[in-house]
Amino acid sequence: MKVDGCCHCGAVTYDAEISPDQVVICHCTDCQTFSSAPYRVSVFGVTPDNVRIAGAPKTYVKTGGSGKKVTVAFCGDCGTALYSTKGATNSPLNLRVGAIKQRAQLIPKMQGFCGSAMTWAMNIDGIHRVPEPDKS
Repeated sequence: MKVDGCCHCGAVTYDAEISPDQVVICHCTDCQTFSSAPYRVSVFGVTPDNVRIAGAPKTYVKTGGSGKKVTVAFCGDCGTALYSTKGATNSPLNLRVGAIKQRAQLIPKMQGFCGSAMTWAMNIDGIHRVPEPDKS
């Protein structure tokens, strides 16, 4: 599936060819912290040959739960999370779904690190829903 995305301010844009079957929810504590949310949704395994990035994301290298280094990329101007990678040359990218314009079409197929999940985040059907505010 062809997708395109950008950071909030538009300084970094990209287009990519992804597999919609590789959309994953991650409940690990690092993803909770990085996203400031109960979980993060990503498209896993996007080969670098299938991504074209315009602009220069900033990167941060962290040590993952496996002990291996993970490079996290984000916009240095607005802070939007864009992707992560194991950092080695030609390592696949995990694109952050929130920055993809076609995000409504990307339905997660798997959840990981569920032991770290916020229990309430596993089922939000009963939480009161409020429509978007009137923009007039």
